[in-house]
Amino acid sequence: MRALDIIRTKRDGQVLTREAIDAFVTGVTDGTWPDYQVSALLMAIFLKGMTLDEATDLTQAMVHSGLALDWSELTAARGTVAVDKHSTGGVGDKTSLVLAPLAAACGAIVPMMSGRGLGHTGGTLDKLAAIPGFRTDLTLAAMRTALVQTGCVLIRQTADVAPADRKLYALRDATSTVESKPLIASSILSKKVTEGIGALVMDVKVGSGGFMTDINDARELARWLVGIAARSGVRTEAFLTRMDTPLGLRVGNSNEVLEAIATLKGEGPADVEALSVHLAARMLVMSGVASADEAESQVRAALTSGRGLEKFAAIITAQGGDARVIDDPSLMPMADREILIRAPRSGFVSRIHAGMVGHAAVVLGAGRDHVEAVIDHGVGIDVLAPEGTAVREGDPVLRVIYRDTDRLETARARLTAAVEVADVAPTPAPLILETIHAIDAIHAQETSR
Repeated sequence: MRALDIIRTKRDGQVLTREAIDAFVTGVTDGTWPDYQVSALLMAIFLKGMTLDEATDLTQAMVHSGLALDWSELTAARGTVAVDKHSTGGVGDKTSLVLAPLAAACGAIVPMMSGRGLGHTGGTLDKLAAIPGFRTDLTLAAMRTALVQTGCVLIRQTADVAPADRKLYALRDATSTVESKPLIASSILSKKVTEGIGALVMDVKVGSGGFMTDINDARELARWLVGIAARSGVRTEAFLTRMDTPLGLRVGNSNEVLEAIATLKGEGPADVEALSVHLAARMLVMSGVASADEAESQVRAALTSGRGLEKFAAIITAQGGDARVIDDPSLMPMADREILIRAPRSGFVSRIHAGMVGHAAVVLGAGRDHVEAVIDHGVGIDVLAPEGTAVREGDPVLRVIYRDTDRLETARARLTAAVEVADVAPTPAPLILETIHAIDAIHAQETSR
């Protein structure tokens, strides 16, 4: 099929056939479609949209553009399927480091393929890279060995996994078509389906610290994700979770690893523990490891018994890391300078603006403002007075751990603006805002045509 005809079809608002989408992805993968034609179709999709069937076909075509993994030999005898969790990213979101070992400790097979952070939402791979020796660039054979040993592996996307997506992602960024929800969903899911999973739990963040700041946009993205995944044979549900304030009390890379370890020891912040336990329990249910009535109690037992912590230590060791960090935080890289951000007046901390905190962390060096930026794993921000805390003027609210004084001044201005104090304590907001199930997502997509 000619590229020109496919572009014209979508430009005119018509539905692309599976054959047309396969031809497009093949052209992207083998280079027979030049960038200007790929960009033209991306813009046509951005402007005219896609149906659920089109987005599913695009996802499947990207899956088949490279290597697809299969873990059925590890799950078939158990009557379960491999399972993963994906977050759209938030400030202080270290739940993957908690829920993955908890789910594996309960018997789930968790092949988790994550990404580096870009922008103000931190990346799981950057946090793991703070652990001395930890390797995320495993070969397929090493990945399989780690899964057999521990039931969980935490890796980066390899070059032969959904190669079409990498090219499309770069061109979406260059053509200002990133915001297209079917393109976002197909990009995320092409990598997840390729992992060989049969179940997926999605955490779609909503608020100033997330990719989606509006709940209606987040709901729409969640429906695309759940609908495409279901059509692709992956049992999926999504949760819209609050991201107006940082999750937990620590932001940064070493910082967040240490908070994840504290959570696995039963000493972490209540919000990190609650969300991690809930998502891990849903992973057990979706993968067939446990019933809905038993899942949360099983995860809680893994947490309180220490089996989740032991599993995390085993995962670190299996991937070449130094598991002594579990009991010796001094082994983690940490900057040696700090300042305090203080309350501007007496009252109650009414808001700690997650987006501003996230951007300040990037300025300090904890994140990337461009792809080639080098991460400083030892810088970060600690929340000393969470939302709702009574403070007097001058009380410390945030601790800034930094290395570069030039970076500090910009970060300090953002963090000072991030702290708001009011006369009355804010009303506690729920952490989980909504749940999106497959049947509802598909119905919503079909009725919106």
